[in-house]
Amino acid sequence: VQLAGHEAAHMAEGARIAAGEGADIIDINMGCPAKKVTGGYAGSALMRDLDHALWLIEAVVGTVEVPVTVKMRLGWDESALNAPMLARRAEQAGVKMVTVHGRTRCQFYQGKADWRAIARIKQAVSIPVVANGDVGSPAEAAMILDQSGADAVMIGRAHYGAPWTAGSIAAAAAKDAAPGVPESPQALADYIVAHYEDMLTLYGIESGVRQARKHLGWYLDRHAAGVVDEQRKAILTCFEPARVIAALREVFSRAAEAMNLRSAA
Repeated sequence: VQLAGHEAAHMAEGARIAAGEGADIIDINMGCPAKKVTGGYAGSALMRDLDHALWLIEAVVGTVEVPVTVKMRLGWDESALNAPMLARRAEQAGVKMVTVHGRTRCQFYQGKADWRAIARIKQAVSIPVVANGDVGSPAEAAMILDQSGADAVMIGRAHYGAPWTAGSIAAAAAKDAAPGVPESPQALADYIVAHYEDMLTLYGIESGVRQARKHLGWYLDRHAAGVVDEQRKAILTCFEPARVIAALREVFSRAAEAMNLRSAA
């Protein structure tokens, strides 16, 4: 479970609750660049005040028995690339692993992630380092590991519209067949409908139809970019699951883009 916040007491209590509910790991978010997060002095804003960041880390580590990890960026901006220092101090405080996105907060997601810069964090600590940023294929995963010296790779935005991506990359690294990758437009339609139905089961109809919309939007963007605006709007605004499912099957069963599914991994 990942936690984001600015107050040590609240972070510690959140960690206690998460661990009590069965979380195997507590991850502290010190990497999110979103203004709604950094505006509350959470996420990557914590990299502007390492003493405060350590206060939160120590509070969480001191509260739970499960491993605590930290996700961070290279720094707030190019003038403050302090990720190696934060990682070192986090390790000293008891953190068991760090994940580093190869951009600063002020870069948001612009440009290309600096995979080589992650090597400085790897050299600063003895705990495992996970590299993150612009990885969406087995070749890119191999490249980021080579350039950063990291121990593992984290996949983020590449999952949008292709939730099988991490499994495909892991399978390629193990020289196994990629599991769960839909091989045809019909298989893709079945996959998306199953995902939609699972969300309705998990969240209930009223909440599920809303929560599923961003996922359906990502599927449309990646595999059916040519869908007409009227049909896209209907899928993303309809409150009747049966109608949504029928529209999904119609769109994705004939989407030409769906024929190149492995490239989405």
